[in-house]
Amino acid sequence: MAKPDNRADNEVHLQQHIDHTIANLHEAQDYLEEHADELTPDEKQNIQAKNAGRKVSVKNFIVKKRDEAQK
Repeated sequence: MAKPDNRADNEVHLQQHIDHTIANLHEAQDYLEEHADELTPDEKQNIQAKNAGRKVSVKNFIVKKRDEAQK
């Protein structure tokens, strides 16, 4: 039998995802700045692409968190 849908802690989990994703974004940006001269153009592009995805994810998490707060 499936578990009942318990949404009581969804906001907390979404905030954890937001915090973790922002931390990864900052860590990657710091790494890029510190090691830019050692990285290949492909490596730089890869980090920048991942950070672009992280920014989108954070925005989506925020929207989901707002939705959960209204329920």
